[in-house]
Amino acid sequence: MRIAGIDPGTIRSGIGIIESGSGGTTLLFSNTIHAGAHRPLSERLRILFDGFQNAFEKWKPDVVVLENVFYRKDFKAAIKVGEARAAAMIAAEISGSEVVEYAPARIKQSVCGNGRAAKDQVQYMIRHLLKLRETLPPDSSDAVACALCHLNTVKNPLLAAKRVAHAL
Repeated sequence: MRIAGIDPGTIRSGIGIIESGSGGTTLLFSNTIHAGAHRPLSERLRILFDGFQNAFEKWKPDVVVLENVFYRKDFKAAIKVGEARAAAMIAAEISGSEVVEYAPARIKQSVCGNGRAAKDQVQYMIRHLLKLRETLPPDSSDAVACALCHLNTVKNPLLAAKRVAHAL
């Protein structure tokens, strides 16, 4: 199974693609798409869309996993994350990939064992779990964590049933 994870943002978005098979789980690709803070939003969204679409065309993931939008105090930030998520969803739809979403706390819980894990903890666990030589940048690590969360959910029938029930 080939899974792409996306850590969405309108200034930069992380993308990570893993493959799981009989030989274990391998990181195929990771990147941070830098859209820039000083460009108009429409231009940044086009840069993100193009980056997602190019990665999906090349690596052909079966599933694209995104963090759900969460809202705390900054409503504008939540809207911008939603716009970046839309760019990723459209690129996934065009590529024929299924789109799945998880809450940020569930992703961290799945990878780190703690739903409130800090970015550096996520980076450490990604490096450790995938036996990488170097630590990935934060946005890329978060994206790979999304993909690993889905893999862990699919491998565990109880979690997979919860995901289906939650989606209904």
